[in-house]
Amino acid sequence: MKNQPSRPSLPDLADPRKLAIDFSRSAVPRYVQLASLFRNRVESGDWAVGTQIPTVDELAEECQVARATVRQALDMLEEEKLIARYRAKGTFVIGKPQEQFWCEVATDWSGQLLAPEGATIEVLTERERLAPAPVEPSLGQMAEAYEHWRRRHWRNGKPYYLGDVYIDARVCARIPKKSFETKTSMRILRDLPGLEIKEAHQTLTLGSADPLIAELLQIPLNAPIAYVTRSAVDQAGRVVFVGRGIYRGDVIRLDIRLK
Repeated sequence: MKNQPSRPSLPDLADPRKLAIDFSRSAVPRYVQLASLFRNRVESGDWAVGTQIPTVDELAEECQVARATVRQALDMLEEEKLIARYRAKGTFVIGKPQEQFWCEVATDWSGQLLAPEGATIEVLTERERLAPAPVEPSLGQMAEAYEHWRRRHWRNGKPYYLGDVYIDARVCARIPKKSFETKTSMRILRDLPGLEIKEAHQTLTLGSADPLIAELLQIPLNAPIAYVTRSAVDQAGRVVFVGRGIYRGDVIRLDIRLK
């Protein structure tokens, strides 16, 4: 029997202490990277709710960072209400990240019609007419011109979504101005008499926040974000809507029914 080639062994992910972490590979501040590592331990159950986590000294030695860096990382988790510190007792886990998800990116048509409960919409720019619009022509027959504006969605005092909206100018002229401040784009289109959405499409990709996005969504530079592109085609095959949006990555969830 021939000898089988040996397979390279993978790190033991069950024990994060066995992983060699090189924090210098990223431009993200070291304490932010460390907070992400600790947050994942809470989410995975490695640091279970109700249990005490290692001391600052132990974490500093494990991760080969300064104690001040560990404290900064733990400050972030404390602000997120994932941990609580007790003098003379230690630091304990009190919550899990997934319990804080409150913005679900809908994957079906009905889900696109409703904004999350308690959400408010802020219009950031005045409407402008664009001809031609910077949208993908492969989606269908393009309109002669589109109206464009930018909106920001808020909930619980936090901005969670930033979106650029492009709507066929002829369609846009029939939409009440108040609708742009209270309804999702898909809901606006659905409620418009005489307009039938024949086809709608959504694409989601992952990325990181540049300085402008970080400022508008109030998140750290290079924090994870989700880019979403949505489009809608009417009964005549014309692209009546294109939306390009950005969700902050720490508050979204994507659920897909597989069967």
